[in-house]
Amino acid sequence: MEEIKDRDELAEEFKWNLGSIYRTDDQWEEEFAEIENQLPKFEDFQGRVLEDGDSLLEVLGSRDEIFRKADRLFYYARMRSDEDTRNQKYQSMVSRARGLYAKVESRFSFIKPEIQAASCEEIENLIDRNPALKKYEHYLDDVLRLKPHTRDAEIESLVAELGEVLDAPGEIYNYLTNADLEFPSVEDPEGEEVELTLSNFVNLLQKKTRSFRKEVYTKFFDRFADVGNTISTAYSNSVRKDNKLAKIKNYDSARERALDENNIPVEVYDNLLNVIEDNLDLLHRHLVLKEEALGCDDLKMWDIYAPLPSSDSPDIPYDRAKDYVLNAVEPLGDDYRNQLEEGLESRWIDVYETPGKRAGAYSGGSYDTQPFILMNYKGDISSLYTLAHELGHSMHSKLTSEHQPYVYSDYSIFVAEVASTLHEALLTEYLLEEISDEDFRLHLLDQFLETFRSVLYRQALFAHFEQEVHEKEEAGAGLTRDSLSELFADLKGSYYEPVEIDERIKREWMRIPHFYRAYYVFQYSTGISASLALARNILDGEDSASDNYLEALKSGSSDYPLEILRTAGVDMSQPEPIKSALSLYEKYLGEVEAVI
Repeated sequence: MEEIKDRDELAEEFKWNLGSIYRTDDQWEEEFAEIENQLPKFEDFQGRVLEDGDSLLEVLGSRDEIFRKADRLFYYARMRSDEDTRNQKYQSMVSRARGLYAKVESRFSFIKPEIQAASCEEIENLIDRNPALKKYEHYLDDVLRLKPHTRDAEIESLVAELGEVLDAPGEIYNYLTNADLEFPSVEDPEGEEVELTLSNFVNLLQKKTRSFRKEVYTKFFDRFADVGNTISTAYSNSVRKDNKLAKIKNYDSARERALDENNIPVEVYDNLLNVIEDNLDLLHRHLVLKEEALGCDDLKMWDIYAPLPSSDSPDIPYDRAKDYVLNAVEPLGDDYRNQLEEGLESRWIDVYETPGKRAGAYSGGSYDTQPFILMNYKGDISSLYTLAHELGHSMHSKLTSEHQPYVYSDYSIFVAEVASTLHEALLTEYLLEEISDEDFRLHLLDQFLETFRSVLYRQALFAHFEQEVHEKEEAGAGLTRDSLSELFADLKGSYYEPVEIDERIKREWMRIPHFYRAYYVFQYSTGISASLALARNILDGEDSASDNYLEALKSGSSDYPLEILRTAGVDMSQPEPIKSALSLYEKYLGEVEAVI
């Protein structure tokens, strides 16, 4: 079992370069004070947003400038805190940055209501008379589109001011699970004591010894039982917040409000769940295959993550992983590959797990910084694919920042998950072409099947769960620890029919942080569906497939997500991409069945 080193024991090359944002924390404090001092002067803009084109341009430009600084402050504080979630200083800085961000949002909350007081024709005339406003054309169109759901300036300001409070359930959950919740240790098959963490839980469930997997599973979910009431209270309040905000914003449901932010019809969500739940037989077939490969008479929930191959994952040192990813993205062109290589050598990535470090992985940073990636690299195939995944996000951010103004830099997750999973698809194709070792290839196929199960099916299950939870709360049903667990168990039983639903798996919803971002998870499922279709186009050498895809990455949020993906070459308003992805899943299932 790989030793978890203290942070100061790691070489600098394995730690992200947050000093490129602020050399010192004092510099962060100076910019924080600068923003606070600047805020009062923006009161003068209120009431004159549409005075003329110059006034509108000045207001929007000033807003962008202050938000760029606030973004930079927040991401620096959050990433410092994520290095060690126990650090009180950085916890405080995150809280202060959130509070300042809420103040900034409140200060500029008058902009949208004043714009929405105008007609489309009036806005078009302003743009015609002042061509510099052209870059805000899509933004202005989006603001006018949301007019029925924007309240007057006073209410919008109040909601913005409450932003920090409204985010409290998610923050409570984050610090509870990452900082305060301590898990017991287990003795691994090699006889070493290993402390369970959120980060290593799934990795440990991939071990070959079944009794060890059961012990890990049991102790992990028993620990969640100790805090179940706290988590259920946090989540029920998060759901209640979602539903209340939907009413405030004149939406029929929290789901409609969440999807409308990116102009995505709810039919896209329904389409996903309908197609997936009509094809649960493929998932059941995968589970039966796993049962046969593991030699189990009855597959249990602690067996789900166990790999199909009888051998352990091939050891993949970090340097080799970087080379694999660089070679895999070559179909996207030399310039793309070179930019990615430069990023890997520029300390984008915080590579290894350290005590107190936030679990999991993500790509972060702001418009004015280089991309940053938090990882907990384990030297296995799963870590290799996580690296490829997060680098996809980072390259998306880099290309967007280089080709779009700040106003379009915050692209939708609906598009973002395509960039990350396309990297994974290219990596799978590259390695299956290059690797001749049958055991390694079986691990690759297993990695694909597991990714598909966990990203398409599992996230669809989560999407169904949060939809039902929000609907039950809206209907007046109380959300308790037991009711949430029973609802989750019913869905888990349907999706994972060949596997026994035990008492502990009913608590799985408690370990999912994404539920605190309402209606977020379905985009993982749509993302992998779109990415597999696009990867196939690129690898088949279809005319302009690679160029069209890169243009989509450069678009940021300068158009609506569905339109950006149509530019890339896929239409997610239709069921075909999802069905196509399921066909590939079935194909690889057949190949592994033949080997097993």
